[in-house]
Amino acid sequence: MIKVAIATVLAILTSYFLPFSPPPKPTYHSLFLSTSLTQNSSIAHHLFTLTRRPHIAGSEANSDAAAYVLSTLTSSNFHSRIVSYQAALTYPASRTLTLTPPPPDPPFTFELRQEIYAGDPYADVADEVVPTFHAYAKSGSVSGPVVYVNYGREDDYKTLDEMGVDVSGAVVLARYGQIYRGDIAKNAGSKGAIGALVYTDRKDYGGGADDGGEWFPDGKWMPPSGVQVGTVYSGIGDPTTPGWPSTEGCERLNNEEVEESGEVPLIPSLPISAADGERILRTIGGQVAKEDWQGSKDGPIYRVGPGPGIVNLSYFGKQFVATIKNIIGVIEGAEEPDRFVILGNHRDAWTFGAVDPNSGTAALLEVAQRFSKLQKRGWKPRRTIILCNWDAEEYGLIGSTEWAEENREMLASRAVAYLNVDSAVCGPGFHASATPQLDELLKRATQQVLDPDNSSQTIYESWFGSSNSEEIGRLGGGGSDFAAFVQHIGIPSAIMSYGKGYPVYHSMYDDYIWMQKFGDPGFHRHVAVASVWGLIALWLADDKFLPFNYLSYAEELQKYAKDLEVEISGKDINLTPLLKSIEELEIAATKINHQIKAIKENEGWRSVWQKDHLKVREVNDRLMMAERAFTDRDGLSGRSWYKHLVSFFKTPDREAFYGLRTFKA
Repeated sequence: MIKVAIATVLAILTSYFLPFSPPPKPTYHSLFLSTSLTQNSSIAHHLFTLTRRPHIAGSEANSDAAAYVLSTLTSSNFHSRIVSYQAALTYPASRTLTLTPPPPDPPFTFELRQEIYAGDPYADVADEVVPTFHAYAKSGSVSGPVVYVNYGREDDYKTLDEMGVDVSGAVVLARYGQIYRGDIAKNAGSKGAIGALVYTDRKDYGGGADDGGEWFPDGKWMPPSGVQVGTVYSGIGDPTTPGWPSTEGCERLNNEEVEESGEVPLIPSLPISAADGERILRTIGGQVAKEDWQGSKDGPIYRVGPGPGIVNLSYFGKQFVATIKNIIGVIEGAEEPDRFVILGNHRDAWTFGAVDPNSGTAALLEVAQRFSKLQKRGWKPRRTIILCNWDAEEYGLIGSTEWAEENREMLASRAVAYLNVDSAVCGPGFHASATPQLDELLKRATQQVLDPDNSSQTIYESWFGSSNSEEIGRLGGGGSDFAAFVQHIGIPSAIMSYGKGYPVYHSMYDDYIWMQKFGDPGFHRHVAVASVWGLIALWLADDKFLPFNYLSYAEELQKYAKDLEVEISGKDINLTPLLKSIEELEIAATKINHQIKAIKENEGWRSVWQKDHLKVREVNDRLMMAERAFTDRDGLSGRSWYKHLVSFFKTPDREAFYGLRTFKA
């Protein structure tokens, strides 16, 4: 199937001669980056306003945040509207956790509460924070001995098997950091556990003896009472409407059908704090855990159990259908209004969301306001630009997925690219992942924007450094709102950010104060992300010929094929047809690049090609549709929603994405 996809791409790319287009509207593009248009103070204002209250999906506060985004886009000359869906969400109805340690210690009931601190400016709205929970967790009450399972990976259970430790009938205690929380709960259930507790270990999330660092608000590290909230749903979009949009009155799966889909765990789970996790660990006996399973230097010695500590875990969720609100803003293209360059970020947060996601929302609004200033100076994009602010991403990429599912055919025929920013800023260091034909655009854009932490060099120079190791990542099967665009439809996509992870992730302490003190003092990194994001969008929207380079794609496929050769070594599998197809793709991509260079050197061709609008359209359509050729309408075996066939996008594995959420102290 991959061979057929490559052959299709070859046919698309070699059908037409790619002509030269000079950089259009260079004055406007330079102006976009000028200090006269950039406003770190306005970004700070946007972030402060958006994060004044906790705004989980389905809440009144999130509707207020949607109104703010809508108003800002409208005032920035975008034709803006709300696009609503009816999504199945869950909130916690009740939660209790009791520990019965060995005698003579009495039973202990956990408060399951993140604590405010002295002088906390958000103390007045702390009661609006939804109690800590796992969205879509199984409701129920269980009681059993505790088994410590490290990160809850398959390899960790193999280690326990080798130690003779059985988790059947036990409540497992796992720490966050290496795999997706939903997989922690699902792995536990598959091994016979009856419940799962997941905590933030200080060894991974900082503070204390390991690094001498201080907890927030005095330092950047997660306080002992901090809890990482999140979803345990493994699918994409509304769990009750897999593959179709959650519109008013639509057909829905019932709870039993959702469970049968295999996308939700079948045992209760609950996230807990480092302090609560350590209290439980002190009651676990049995064999001492391996050295790399141990925690903070000043913490207890970790043992695996089972017991003798017994926990009683009770969680009951409330499922309801809520109105979620995507905000869509449009600048219509002057010459190709039916070709779309889409920028997206989500708005909903588990709590205050200063990093995740509203650093990205603030950057999106900054891009919109800069585009507005360009419009006032006479700029009009060649192609339509669409700015999207998604809702209910935290529950399972719901807002973006429902919109993509509802508009699938239109997007498949008209979308040029999707550029995503989720958590725009959480610290130093630029990072980006993309489909390979966008690699060159990322490099070019970062070569034009100064490093906010070192103005003597560009982002590109600091990103790749002296080693010249050009590391542009690849997009996973989930993790953020690009998923529906690249995995379901096959639209060239990218995501970018400053910083790879942060200790207060998904906790009550991800607020404006943390960002102001530790994430981005001065908000210059926000400005830099907005500059790279918007500049790439301008090139995609304004360049006469789409600036895609499929040579990068061929090179990436070659790396993938080499890994595959090693993996199947000794097996009776012939890769020759695949390798030949990749080689032909590389030849075709190289030929196109040579043709582009030749046309650039032949100025006489310009006037001819500029007048041939039909030829321009045909070439651009082939460049735009090439990524779609790597998709299959029937989807992957067993996971038909995922249509993309190239596995260097890690479809649909989440481990790589969530591995970034570990922070060595």
